[in-house]
Amino acid sequence: MSEIGTLLAGRYRLQRQLGSGGMGVVWLATDELLHRPVAVKQLHATHGMDPRAADEARQRAMREGRLAARLQHPNAIAVHDVTEHDGLPVLVMEYLPSRSLADVLAEQHRMAPDVVAVIGSQAAQALGAAHQAGIVHRDIKPGNVLLGDDGSVKITDFGISHAADDIAVTRTGILSGTPAYLAPEIARGSAPSPGSDMYSLGATLYTAVEGLPPSGEDTENSLALLHRVAAGVIRPTEHAGSLGPVLDRMLDTNPNQRPTPERLHAMLHAVASGQPLPAEFAAPLGDRTQVIGRIPGHTTTVVPPQGGHGTRLDSAPVAAWDESPERQRSTRATRRPLILAALAAVAILLIALATTRLSSEDPTPTSVARTASPAELERVVSDYYALLPQHPGNAWTRLGPQLRAQGHQTYDATWAQVTDVAVFSPPVATGNNTVHVGIELTQPDGTRIKEFHQLGLVADDSAPLINTDTVLHAETITPPPPPAPTPTRTKEQEGKGEEDKKGEDD
Repeated sequence: MSEIGTLLAGRYRLQRQLGSGGMGVVWLATDELLHRPVAVKQLHATHGMDPRAADEARQRAMREGRLAARLQHPNAIAVHDVTEHDGLPVLVMEYLPSRSLADVLAEQHRMAPDVVAVIGSQAAQALGAAHQAGIVHRDIKPGNVLLGDDGSVKITDFGISHAADDIAVTRTGILSGTPAYLAPEIARGSAPSPGSDMYSLGATLYTAVEGLPPSGEDTENSLALLHRVAAGVIRPTEHAGSLGPVLDRMLDTNPNQRPTPERLHAMLHAVASGQPLPAEFAAPLGDRTQVIGRIPGHTTTVVPPQGGHGTRLDSAPVAAWDESPERQRSTRATRRPLILAALAAVAILLIALATTRLSSEDPTPTSVARTASPAELERVVSDYYALLPQHPGNAWTRLGPQLRAQGHQTYDATWAQVTDVAVFSPPVATGNNTVHVGIELTQPDGTRIKEFHQLGLVADDSAPLINTDTVLHAETITPPPPPAPTPTRTKEQEGKGEEDKKGEDD
């Protein structure tokens, strides 16, 4: 990593460090060509990293520069240049003397509703411009909202943003974003959309006025928080005042019911200026939020990061969340009269066919989809991981068509990079053909990766097959470097040492 005074690209002189995170360091620098202050984001050195992770970090930085360069708006941090230093991309951005909303809340705990409305109205304008440019931010949170010393508000960090014509570089099956600020549909695996950004902004403003995120904080169990977010569980506001109905609309579990950035800007401006909201927004938050299917509780515990490694969440679509048993029973009950009527019709048809000597053409029996019990689903998952990594060929036969689409060779190559698999959180069936499980993978260099998976299973004639696999939470624990070898002395050095000691004695 560079030091103060380093000159990057023959132009940007580093002055002081502004902040750091899991991906890199942000510096205050001077553009010696244009004589202006700039912010420089420099990636951490990727030496010793997994090649795939290193390449992903480089592509993420390049994507941030490319997408942010599309967006020119007074409420979004501008990217001036993208260059390289020591083979790593460096982003040169607009410098805004500011503090993040997260830093302010760490001191103040919460803010007044009218102040939060002003912050939200400016952030909404930036998101509106981003959405018009075809960009979904995907990680709106207090840490990515900057409050300028001049009173301006700007969003930043487009590192995991998605554009309509952009090629995703995050790994398939990984969820992107920060759990406490994810929209419910994203927590359930849907693709990002402008509506999911509006929910994340709503969760950010909720946090600013209430002092904690709407679905709670990620203090001990990230997976439990993710379940609450996916289920649409929201704590009613206590301090939002006239901002409450606006938050209600932003946090609606139906993305189509959330306001557009333009509509939101008008609503927040009304709150900030003390003007009344339209009657349609008068209902309190608790009355308007739709809570979707709850997730049965279990005792899974997420292991906190170790060795300075933070939680990593990236994105991919998965199957819709399971329906409740009551809904399934209701559906079966509704179908029963139809089935009886159909059987009666078949009986009449058979009698008619018999009278015309066509009784040999019997109708084909109707097949009934096989439903696996929770215990059977959990056993299938346990048996699957018991085969890995030693028997990937046998484990391959336990996969459904979606996971087999990756190809047998790719599957074998993936598990060839793993030396051990341990299940530290046993499989738990959480609904219709859905199982959660926690596993720890050990790589040849000793790196351990703890992951929580949501597996979707499909019915098969013999046993259910694992058809989808989404990583809900992942942590990487890098082994400490080996101790430096103790220097060995040659016989000549030992002999010289004895002579020196003898000389001292004399």
